[in-house]
Order: sequence, then structure tokens, then C-alpha cells
Amino acid sequence: MAATALWPKSGDPDDHRTIRVPDLNVISGAPAPGAKLEADPNRPFIIRFGKHLRGIFDRLIASSSLVSNDPVLDVRDFAWTAILRDNWETIRDEAIEVALRGQASPSLATISPDHRAIAQVNMWRSFFLWGYGFPIEDNLARCPKTQAIVEQIPGLNSAFFSILAPGTHIPDHRGVTKGLITCHLGLIVPTDGDVRMRVDDRIVRWSEGETLVFDDTYQHEVWNDTNATRVVLLVQFERPLRQPGRWIADTFLKVVRKSAFVQEARDNIASWNDAMKKMDV
Repeated sequence: MAATALWPKSGDPDDHRTIRVPDLNVISGAPAPGAKLEADPNRPFIIRFGKHLRGIFDRLIASSSLVSNDPVLDVRDFAWTAILRDNWETIRDEAIEVALRGQASPSLATISPDHRAIAQVNMWRSFFLWGYGFPIEDNLARCPKTQAIVEQIPGLNSAFFSILAPGTHIPDHRGVTKGLITCHLGLIVPTDGDVRMRVDDRIVRWSEGETLVFDDTYQHEVWNDTNATRVVLLVQFERPLRQPGRWIADTFLKVVRKSAFVQEARDNIASWNDAMKKMDV
């Protein structure tokens, strides 16, 4: 198969890497492009039907927060983000070597039932290191330097390379719980157009080597209006809380982590990795 340009005109004008794109959907069990994706009955009850309850939980968690409840937070409130900024080139290099080769990073719609309604097939890809507290051992073994860095993050819940193809628009959506906060570390940010995110009424943009911390329970959407690929390390971590918010957030996360919803995502990642091994990709 002919190689396709991955990120011409990216942050570094000398970068002209290529990737192979074998289709692993069939043997990995991923939905075929264009397939109708039904609502997933395995989503936790509290997420599917508990929107009003979730609002109550979020307000209780917010009232116990030890940091701002604003849509975009000050990185200085999270001293550990300096670890990511200080080591961003190391993390970027492992992402290029591992996550951006071949089809190592499946569509997020393939992995996560919760993202199938918003993730365009093959446009928003992910390489998971941790997911809802569960380490993805195969992937961590391939990114040992990133593993050592990310393991230092207090309250780590999830971490993955988030890879956004040129021309992608991720529609308006929101996260699961106020008990988690999201951090992005810019790794590859195209410069030939506009790549941006709206969080509530704020427009933010990424910079290579810089961190962005935000509350994803605010409605947010993303655009990559460039001819190149945007890559960030996406980290979700536990919000610093006092009681009773800490107990509420922990209880909610325990329910989600034990659900078929999360377990299916873990199985999907394992199936994808097994498919890659069979094809020697």
C-alpha cells in the first residue's frame, strides 16, 4: 500500500515522516467505516440514565473542589505538569516511534463505546497507556520513558496519545464526571492552519511542549482545520477534593471502572493489539 504523508507542514518543517495504513477492522472486531453504531446497552446505568443525578453529583463534587471549577484551569495549580513540559520531546519521540507507526493507534470509536457518537471513523485515533486506572501493559512496554514520566502524575486515571487527522471536527460533547480533570501536552501541533478547542465559551490552542488543563464536563469541541496531524498526550487525573466530594467521586469512578462499558474498551484494545501482532504491523 502506498504511504501517505502524516504531517507535512507541521511544527517542524523538516518533518516528512510517513505511515502505512493496513485495515485491521475485520480481524480486530472494529466497526466497519460507515457502519451504523447503535446505542451501547453496556454503558453504565448511571451514565445512560442518570444525567440528572450526575448533575447533582457534579455540583456536590464542585462544592468540595480544592482547585478552580472554571472551564480552563491554571497549570500553576498542578505543579506536576512541569514534569510533562520538561520531558515533552522524550514523550513526543516515543509517540512518533510507536503510536504513529502503521495502525498502532485505532480509532477512538473502535475502542470506546462512549465515543462512537462523536468520533469520526479513522479521524480521531488513540494509543492508550492507561484507561480508567487500568494499565495497558503491551503499550506501556513499548513506551518505557513515557511510562516512567506519566506514573508520577498524582491520581492518574487515563493517559493516551490523542491523534487528530487533518480536517477533523469533534462535535460538541462533555465528559463523564467532575471528579476528573483533563490535561493535554502538545506534542505535534500543525502550523499551516488553525487547530483549536472550544471549552464552554473559551477558545484555546495547543503549543508544542506546553500543557493545557481543563474541565471536560463543560461542553467542548475540537477542530483541526489544517493539512496535518495534531498529536497530544491526553491525561485524565483525579480532581483534588475535600470530603464529601472525594467519597462521591471515588464511588462514581468505582462503578464505572467495574462496568462492562470499561471492560469492553479494555478488551477492544487487547483485540486490536493482537490483530497487529498477527499482521506484524
